[in-house]
Amino acid sequence: MSSGPKAARDWAREYLETLAWSRSSSRTMDDVLLAISELVTNAHVHAHSTARLVMTWDGQCLHTTVHDDDAALPTPREPTRDRLGGRGMFLVNALADDWEARPCPYGKSVTACFRLPPTAEDTRGQPARTDHTEHAE
Repeated sequence: MSSGPKAARDWAREYLETLAWSRSSSRTMDDVLLAISELVTNAHVHAHSTARLVMTWDGQCLHTTVHDDDAALPTPREPTRDRLGGRGMFLVNALADDWEARPCPYGKSVTACFRLPPTAEDTRGQPARTDHTEHAE
């Protein structure tokens, strides 16, 4: 699969719809899609590499991981009026419940985690979702 930002968002949207995120929490879904777009764009622009996106839902947190071929870890920078870019990790930091970057063989992985707001079903102690893993290249 093509790994550009639009292709990654489209693929992620389809996956999130299998989890019913579009119906239960459209705002969280929008946050996930924007963060994925930023992470994939960073892989292309800063790492000059293909982005490999992996999404894992563990029943509590959606882990969205983008791997690229550059070992340099990203750091959020405060936006300034002097520079057009440089807001990607600042946005990811603002949108995700948590994120981390880790060096790995042949590059790095950046993972942003998102939790859904609790629902009435969740508060009754019943499992509302199942585990599922997807991968896109």
